[in-house]
Order: sequence, then structure tokens, then C-alpha cells
Amino acid sequence: MTTTYRLVVVNAGVSDPSSTKLLADRASARVASLVESRGASLSVTTIDLRELLPELAPAISSQHFGPGFTRAIEALGAADAVIAAAPVYKAGASGLFTSFFQVLDNDLLIGKPVILAATAGTARHALVVDEELRSLFAYLRTLVVPTSLFAATEDWSDNALTKRIDRAAFELVLLMESGFARAVRDDSWGHYQHEYGSAGGTEVGIDLSSDLMRLATGGSAKPKRPPHE
Repeated sequence: MTTTYRLVVVNAGVSDPSSTKLLADRASARVASLVESRGASLSVTTIDLRELLPELAPAISSQHFGPGFTRAIEALGAADAVIAAAPVYKAGASGLFTSFFQVLDNDLLIGKPVILAATAGTARHALVVDEELRSLFAYLRTLVVPTSLFAATEDWSDNALTKRIDRAAFELVLLMESGFARAVRDDSWGHYQHEYGSAGGTEVGIDLSSDLMRLATGGSAKPKRPPHE
């Protein structure tokens, strides 16, 4: 029986055509080619984040997920690997990209192999992938491949970009074949906390009347009463 792997491509590009989507598609095509050459098949699902913009605000404010968000979460939960691609604005990944991943279940992507990719108009943003995106996906406890992808305007005609895509795709396939993500999902999924956002909603239960919170907000601690004689 032929093994079928499920790859989810998360594209945060908002323009049409989009260089971010182009980079993600090139990586996806290379992964598919490698998988097929090794006797397996690949099912690819693409999540275009610009289509989820109307559902983003309620997802952030109240963890209310509309139908598009729900389908995206289900696809990521079932994925064997992920390609996550973001445009870079003002030395940082786009807010659309980071907001999407920040509202997901903190354990949704645990153990999943991930290729990180970013595009920008200048090579000055090249470190965004490793300095910003890699730390975000480390928090989500994914298995980010060693080779990250970045393409500035001048990189599209450089064969070095093709070589990096080849390396990243091969690393992803090897991690996918290990079956680690499937084992976590099938055998250990109930052992994780599964919280959304930074505190899973527990931040609303903070005791604002405590001495520590009074001091933090510029007030003073309540004077302690002397012990009864």
C-alpha cells in the first residue's frame, strides 16, 4: 500500500501574484517530487491567510473560530508536515502571519516538520526567518528543518535559492518519513494541555486586588493588620 503524506502550505501573501506564495509553491512542488521519487504520494492543502481576514478579529478577541478558521485548524491538525511562508514588512513577519499562529492551540503543531519561508524586497530582512519565525515555531514545539528559505528581489534569478529549496524539501521529507508527528497525534495527543493563545483564557482570572497587582498598577499594598493580642 502506498503511503500518502499530508502537507499543509500556509501562505500569508496578500498580493496577486504573490512572491510569498510563489516561494511556498516552489518548495511544495519540490517536496511532492521527492516524496513520489521515494515511492509515496503527497496530498497538498493550501491555506491562504488573506481569505481568513474577516475571521481573524473574533479569533483573536474571543477564540471564536469561523468556518474558514475551523477548516484551517483541522487541516493543520491532520498534517504530516507544514510549509509556512510570510512576507516581511518593516523587519518583521506580517501581522497576519504571526496573528494566525498565535491564536492556535499551543499543541496543535507539536512534533510536525516545518519549512519556514519568507520574502522581502531587500536582503536586509534575511535574518527574520531565523531570528523571529524560528523562535515562534520553537514555542509551538514543531520540528523546523535546518534550512530556512528567504527570497529577496535579487534571489529569484540566483541558482542558490533553488539549492536551498532542494535542501529544505529533502530535510522535510526525512522528518515526515520518521512518523514522529503521527505518533504524537495518534498515541499521545491527550497528554498535552491544548490551550489557545498565551494563557488559554486563564488571564481573565487574575486577582487584580492582590498586593502584587496593586503595586504593578501604581497603587500601594494594603497595610498589614497587627496580630491580635
